Amino acid sequence: MTGIKEIAKEANVSPATVSRVLRNPELVAEAKRNQVLEVIKRTGYTPNSLGVSLRKSKTYNLVAIIPDVISAFNYPVIRAMESIALENGYSLLLGDTQETESRERSFAAMVRSRQADGILLFCSRLPFDVDPDKPLAEQLPPIVNACETVPFDGLPKVNINNMTAAEDAVDYLLSLGHRRIGVIAGNMTAPSTRDRLDGYKRALYRAGIPFDKDLQEVGDYGLEKAAQATRNLVARENRPTAIFAFSDEMAMSCMSTLHNLGYRIPQDFSVMGFDNISYANYCYPALTTISQPMTEIGTVSMELLLPQLNGEKMQPCNRILPHKLIVRASTGPAPQ
Repeated sequence: MTGIKEIAKEANVSPATVSRVLRNPELVAEAKRNQVLEVIKRTGYTPNSLGVSLRKSKTYNLVAIIPDVISAFNYPVIRAMESIALENGYSLLLGDTQETESRERSFAAMVRSRQADGILLFCSRLPFDVDPDKPLAEQLPPIVNACETVPFDGLPKVNINNMTAAEDAVDYLLSLGHRRIGVIAGNMTAPSTRDRLDGYKRALYRAGIPFDKDLQEVGDYGLEKAAQATRNLVARENRPTAIFAFSDEMAMSCMSTLHNLGYRIPQDFSVMGFDNISYANYCYPALTTISQPMTEIGTVSMELLLPQLNGEKMQPCNRILPHKLIVRASTGPAPQ
């Protein structure tokens, strides 16, 4: 009986390519697509997608549960995940939660109702009720937690060391002679925000500089709140000479606000970002930032999810990927 494996062998392609031709033909190059379709036509193969799904109890759909799908940071992560998903015959569905718990749970329920096979979780809340006395692997569907991390041990997680990364950012500003370093934090409910703030404080402590709460502003990773935070910092009587924003988008909002107020960057204020999104090198001046390996985060997350999708037991791990300081024109020596 002819099946996908036989079609793939005769067409000299992978079974995943045959699956994509049948389910998402627009994603396959025309020449290769026609090659597969010719074999299908010649053999008279008729796919029974519903039958395959029922026999294997698989939908070949994955759902990524994301606080903000249009984020310039999330996009490269999603793109890397989708690329590997497609290579393995899966489609990636995007669940934009807008940081709403009910939406997180609604998208997670797609696995329980057999609308999806696995979850890529970008959020800091676990969208399931679990018994803390039982292993998570026995209670959850295939799942990987990336970027933000939930406060549960036992999950496969992919992230960077946000505390050390923030410490490196502040250390660099200190090396330029800055002693009053303002900070624009993100949403304080996010573990990454709290870790970055701890790294900021730790760098100051090691330099013998007391933490000054007047130099801390809290935003929501949005542009408008970052702009207001910038106005608040420069209005301080003893204002900072450098500003560290916890995302590149907030840092760009900060720079735009400083320009509008008539200040020069970096002569009057140095500005440091976090993420190294694609726009960071093209704003003016180009943004000094901490680079997160966004593509690698997506790739590693899928590599940890695929074995679970193939029936292997969930293996707890915490994959910490390397960050990097990227020095550009938005930072300079502290003004005298």
